[in-house]
Amino acid sequence: MDLRDTSVAQAFRGKVRDFVAAVAPPDWHGIGALPADEAAAFTARMRSELAATGWLAPAWPEKYGGAGLGPAEIVVLTEELTRAGIPSGTGNDVFGITMLGNTMLRWADEELCARFLPRIVSGEYVFSQGFSEPGAGSDLAGIAVRAVRDGDRWVLHGQKLWSSDAHRANWMFVLARTDPDAAPHRGLTMLLVPLDQPGVEIRPIRNITGDTDFNETFFDGAVTAADLVVGPVNGGWAVAMSLLGFERGELALRSPHMFRTELDRLIALARDRGLDTDPDIRRRLAWCHVQVEQLRCHGLRTATRLVDGEEPGAEAASFKLLWSEYHRQATELAMDILGVEALAPEGRPSPHWYQTDDPGAPNSSASWVSVYLNARAGTIYAGTSQIQRGIVGELLLGLPKEPKAAAAAPAGTRGGSR
Repeated sequence: MDLRDTSVAQAFRGKVRDFVAAVAPPDWHGIGALPADEAAAFTARMRSELAATGWLAPAWPEKYGGAGLGPAEIVVLTEELTRAGIPSGTGNDVFGITMLGNTMLRWADEELCARFLPRIVSGEYVFSQGFSEPGAGSDLAGIAVRAVRDGDRWVLHGQKLWSSDAHRANWMFVLARTDPDAAPHRGLTMLLVPLDQPGVEIRPIRNITGDTDFNETFFDGAVTAADLVVGPVNGGWAVAMSLLGFERGELALRSPHMFRTELDRLIALARDRGLDTDPDIRRRLAWCHVQVEQLRCHGLRTATRLVDGEEPGAEAASFKLLWSEYHRQATELAMDILGVEALAPEGRPSPHWYQTDDPGAPNSSASWVSVYLNARAGTIYAGTSQIQRGIVGELLLGLPKEPKAAAAAPAGTRGGSR
């Protein structure tokens, strides 16, 4: 793995740094240093600036609103914006650009891409994700939302769960069951469904921090056009796997820099409380440093795959497993450093349900408590740690498939209740 920039990447890195210097306010420390209203306005302005340069969707062809950048340049862009604490879009852009848009370039036809991708970049179409259900979370093949073909449209019935930012979206990509008689992994189709219609109800879910970023989405006769399908009908499983690969691949590029910045905050937290000389705290901080370096190397490996023209593969599962387990323990250390302060947190809480607080965020007890609470879910969302271990074991290590649990015995039989 050659970690040196090529001449092209080096020149582009300078271009990105010039961009950051031009758009960042004086004495810039990262978006986390701004009050909430100013941060929202700055994020919106940065989205417009990045869209104008094509950097909001850097890998997309220019005809769709992208920049047509190569993998090496995308790696540089991600690194520089993350290090500078410059937002690279909104929360919904993760769904519309990173996940759906890149997947459409792989699976959708020219007509569908031309209709949707420019409108995603402009912000006219705002997407959320429709995968998880009450009975199908980690076991994605258990999806029960039905989509039935009725002439020139699909009619949907069922419920999606944990629909992140669906209340801010006007579209959802929905993995639905279109052939109930097929094997679980087969009769699935990826549909694009407008949310602003009768037959769609979105209900907020309040999480452990009190925020309502998650939702339940109910389809009761909602419809979408028959041609709004990404990939083949009944071939949605492969499309979904591509989409999740893009999500995890992007995280592998961005997350190591976020965790490095957060670790610096954690060290400062220990120092400010006079605990940087405590042997146990020092040992645990050293462990965190080793884990963050491991994540950085993993991210570089992913970057190398991208530069070589490969899509993120099963290795992305190991990265998700590593960062989520690391972050759970790192935030537990933060609680131990805070001590009784964690029981009555003060200051600015983190505005995010996902991963770390923003660069430049104040080192408040409220920030750390909210990140700690959200980190509890990190080993569950986007695929549980158990699922990730199964992927690593089967696809990377070649181990046999994990045996399925036997069905419970009926009542009154041996092993059943009486």
